[in-house]
Amino acid sequence: MKKIISVVAAVALLSMAFTGCAKKDAPAAKGGADKDNKIVVWSFTDELDGMIKNYFEKDPRFAGKYEISYSMTPTDQFPNKLDPVLASGSGCPDVFALEDAFVRKYVESGLLLDLTDVYNEVKDKMYAYPAEVGTYNGKVYGLSWQVTPGALFYNRDVAKKYLGTDDPAKVQEYVKDWNACLDTAALLKSKSNGNCYFVSTTGDLFKPYASSRKDPWVVNGKLVIDPVMEDYLDMCKTFHDKGYEGRVGQWSEGWYAGMKGDFRDESGNLKEVFAYFLPTWGLHYVLKTNAPDAAGKWAMCAGPIGYRWGGTWVGAYKGTKNPSAAKELIKYLSSDDTFLEQYVKDSGDVVSNKNVVNKVKDAYSEPYLAGQNHYAEFASMAENVNGKLTQGTDQAIESLWNEATTAYMNGEKSKDQAIADFKTQVSSQLGF
Repeated sequence: MKKIISVVAAVALLSMAFTGCAKKDAPAAKGGADKDNKIVVWSFTDELDGMIKNYFEKDPRFAGKYEISYSMTPTDQFPNKLDPVLASGSGCPDVFALEDAFVRKYVESGLLLDLTDVYNEVKDKMYAYPAEVGTYNGKVYGLSWQVTPGALFYNRDVAKKYLGTDDPAKVQEYVKDWNACLDTAALLKSKSNGNCYFVSTTGDLFKPYASSRKDPWVVNGKLVIDPVMEDYLDMCKTFHDKGYEGRVGQWSEGWYAGMKGDFRDESGNLKEVFAYFLPTWGLHYVLKTNAPDAAGKWAMCAGPIGYRWGGTWVGAYKGTKNPSAAKELIKYLSSDDTFLEQYVKDSGDVVSNKNVVNKVKDAYSEPYLAGQNHYAEFASMAENVNGKLTQGTDQAIESLWNEATTAYMNGEKSKDQAIADFKTQVSSQLGF
């Protein structure tokens, strides 16, 4: 899921899109394209465009077979563009990208083409969780070419200075669970005389905690607060009150500054940041992009808990006049061995095709991580990701939960009051 930095930062999403200039939409007939060889594709990133132009259309198996029209709209505007055409059935794209933050909204909408037959053809070689996210009422409506498990990326220099090692296996012992993280945060603060934070923001803790729930937010039409999310509240409060975090927001200037070794507190004092919780794409599109001069200064370990963050799915309009063409394109993008093997070599993305992953993972070496093979570790992590927690109401509910977290963390509300107000807001706004 490589679509972050500028757009997401600007709209304060936990997720992500490449910046770029939107192209004018190609006209599409009611109910999708009106020619058997024409496919209209919409997305919020130029990533899909590159996959189509540089791989699909150049593949001897498909070159010249389809006329593909591509349109890009920024992430924050994309649902507002897609919703009315899907609802009316007029001017719909045949195929479109769906970002993790809103994929389930469309999967649950009843407006997408059933891709179950496509998935059944390829499922034996695919990681399970992307299809779990794309499945509703037993049918698959969205597939993804990537998996996005998360890990802990840490500063090697900071680790050497305060932990005595930068070896990933040894550092992992310092962060193997949340209690170990608390102990290490205290150690970093003590040894640095308060000049080293474990993380720059408590916001980094959200995805690891949310991914470790046993239940989703809504079960049988009722709001469920998994006990692990109350643990998250307590951890954020502890990190905030004890000075283990830098008190900035994700995607803020300060958040990025810590990656470059230029984090400053509210008084302008230079501070160190030990680690960032980031997923697969975080390496290529957060660390590398914002701290290019820090190559070799970062490493990765599993961290306290497995989690996932982000990703892009591909779906199709159920009324497309070219369902076979739409399915062929989606099958290629999400599962094709030849394409995805080359795409891994070109992009470094961790793909959803296990055959490809198993072929490349053992020989992988990442220069930015001082030659570390992070790919094999991510491949292992992807096996344990639970895609069944994702629901269409997540974005709205989690926005309210984060408001409650901030109020409690900053001492504006007690824990009980923050939770009570959260429940009231969810009930009034969403009916749960």
